[in-house]
Amino acid sequence: MENKTICRICGYGEEVFWEGGPPTAAICPGCGHESDVGDSSLMSPRNCRGYRLGHGAQRHSSLEERKHLLRGWDLLRQMATSRPEWR
Repeated sequence: MENKTICRICGYGEEVFWEGGPPTAAICPGCGHESDVGDSSLMSPRNCRGYRLGHGAQRHSSLEERKHLLRGWDLLRQMATSRPEWR
């Protein structure tokens, strides 16, 4: 099994969220979601993503947000990094 390094909610890709199969319970610095077994279905990530987008898609960490904005961060481009079957 491979490690999954892209958050299934926001597409953040600098953390290991699934390691060799099971979730790591890592908190995504992008959206604050904790990777867990509920993410293995399609509906849970889609519902969380929809809720997050409906509430302005605020970054979990304001420091992370500032750091990413300085590097030209784009929410839509980040979310496009998630696998098509999770969108």
